[in-house]
Amino acid sequence: MITLIDGLSLGSIYALIALGYTMVYGIAKMLNFAHGDIIMVGAYAIMVTLAATVSPIAAIVAAIVICTILGILVEKLAYKPLRGASPLAVLITAIGVSYFLQGLAQLVFGSQPKPVGSAWKLPAIEAINSLGITTAAAVTLVCGIIIMIALTLFINCTRTGSAMLAVSEDRGAAILMGVNVNKIISITFAIGSALAAFAGMFYLFQIPNTEPTLGAMPGITAFTAAVIGGIGSIPGAMVGGVLLGVIEKFCLASPLAPYTVAIKFSLLILILLVKPTGLLGKVVREKV
Repeated sequence: MITLIDGLSLGSIYALIALGYTMVYGIAKMLNFAHGDIIMVGAYAIMVTLAATVSPIAAIVAAIVICTILGILVEKLAYKPLRGASPLAVLITAIGVSYFLQGLAQLVFGSQPKPVGSAWKLPAIEAINSLGITTAAAVTLVCGIIIMIALTLFINCTRTGSAMLAVSEDRGAAILMGVNVNKIISITFAIGSALAAFAGMFYLFQIPNTEPTLGAMPGITAFTAAVIGGIGSIPGAMVGGVLLGVIEKFCLASPLAPYTVAIKFSLLILILLVKPTGLLGKVVREKV
């Protein structure tokens, strides 16, 4: 039971990151490999704000604002000029942005891990801890579920969400219907980056240290989760993230611990062999 809760908690972090990948791909048709590094930026924003204000609330707000603005700037400066370019050019640019953010963080903060600070610590909740479940795992799981439900409602029940679905389905038809595609893509990057800030916040609850490569492995794992669930599918990203989180925690609690990474990526290969579009992905027919 405890391992399952921990797995669901970790899975909710992966799901939040995977949602950023899958939303950008579904709407802009590009893979933003710099997305994992947005998590790192959010973690450093929390660390710096905590050092200045000793207020966790201010740190969380600062991380969300900074990550959202950064996501919009990355889209405007790096990806918008490549609109219509080859997928390879966009992919190389995304990798370049990722290394740029990591290098910048290393120049500013150094390459060694830095503790976030004693103020970034959740108070113990007796009713939860008595079950052997950490407060961090419980808070991460509950908040992650709330955020994912809110995002689903936003996509399905708002005018902007409908526009995002329209652009994802057929960009040309959406333009003819008066949808501002550039604005929708910017909103998508903003939402995805805000989700990355939340993921970074939850990650720091469990491991209160940050470094320039903080978002590298969680980003790759979350991308794997998005592909497993079906890249471009929001429910698929959630399912893939939770699935990988549960598998990782159960592997770490067993003799299979040294092979955890291999098992996760073997699952990716197996699912793609059986269902190339992912668990909840749809087959897209190319019009000629």
